[in-house]
Amino acid sequence: MDPQLIRSTFAIVERRAEHAVTFFYSHLFWNNPGVRELFPEDMVPQRDRLFAALTHVVTHLEDPGLAGYLGHLGRDHRKFLASPALYAAVGESLIAAFAHAAGSAWNIEAEKAWTEAYGTVAELMLAGADEAAGTGEPAWWDADVVRHERYGDGLAVLTLRPRRPFPYVPGQYAGVSSLRVPRVWRTYSLANAPREDGTIDLHVSRIPGGAMSTALVDETGPGETLRLSAPGGGLTARTPSGGLRTYVCAGTGWAPVKALLEEAAAAEPELAGRLFVVARTKEFLYGREEAELLRTHLPGLRVTYITAAPGRRRDQATERLVHALRACEQWPAHDVYLAGPPGFLTEVVEALEELGTDPARIHHDTLPAVSRFTSRPSTAAERLLGQPQLRWHNPEARVPREPRGA
Repeated sequence: MDPQLIRSTFAIVERRAEHAVTFFYSHLFWNNPGVRELFPEDMVPQRDRLFAALTHVVTHLEDPGLAGYLGHLGRDHRKFLASPALYAAVGESLIAAFAHAAGSAWNIEAEKAWTEAYGTVAELMLAGADEAAGTGEPAWWDADVVRHERYGDGLAVLTLRPRRPFPYVPGQYAGVSSLRVPRVWRTYSLANAPREDGTIDLHVSRIPGGAMSTALVDETGPGETLRLSAPGGGLTARTPSGGLRTYVCAGTGWAPVKALLEEAAAAEPELAGRLFVVARTKEFLYGREEAELLRTHLPGLRVTYITAAPGRRRDQATERLVHALRACEQWPAHDVYLAGPPGFLTEVVEALEELGTDPARIHHDTLPAVSRFTSRPSTAAERLLGQPQLRWHNPEARVPREPRGA
């Protein structure tokens, strides 16, 4: 496998990403008609995730952590009923699409490099799937909705009871599927530390045009059954006992932070730290009551609520947060846990690094933004059609890790 050759050809294909991915799915479904039923009706998010995953692999070819990433991806793809035959069909269509999109840049050496690379990717993903199956882990967990609470017009908290034990760590997320939106999975943070009764809370914010979030907020009720995929994510506690820490969340980014704080309240009530809860307006501070309750169990936790002024743009809340962070001290001594939309995370990480926080101590999920179609159109047809609208995956509206608020 030639990493440099793979990156150079991928750079050419990426310029025609929309064309390449359209060709890929057309080739896959035409040559494998039975595969289409495994995919959702709306292929736009699926298209975005495919290219995001390809980008991650290409940019981390020589990263020792890539094998673990692909193993977990294979474990997760069991929920899609991905078989060895499907992996082979995908590989064939991917090579055909890249050859078509790369044009004259595609040659025997490029095809050999990509064939070897995809073979390695498929092997690692299948190994991850086999390992999970070998431990008895199901492809998904059925979970019954036992409570559905609305907060305002566009947000709901759902309480689920999985029918079999669902092991996870506070701060993680899981894929969620509903029969109301067939073959669609969206990731949402698990909003509580593990409970004795096994129930799990999800915080779901309705996304404009989002079929899954609309179904969960407006249509789902107690008694329905959802599916949960294997948990994942890196926003888990890693601060040694007694270590200083700061939590920052925006919107439904409150969900994983709440789970982390519940864990800390049980294991380390003497914790000393700071919590910043950010919302576009006071009406969106739906977690304030829970935050105040947690503060009674964590007396060393200082809580600050930040919103935009009435009638002002919503990003004013982020500006106010940055101002509040600059008023704090000891940043080099703090671990920082962040959750929220990708744009919010980017701004806050930049501010924290300017304040002297060690980048290695800034923890947040790194789900990629799902849209990679940002290049200039390269044909007259593409120019006529125009570029697709950017769609960001909000991990807390679960993404797009999309970097994991639900």
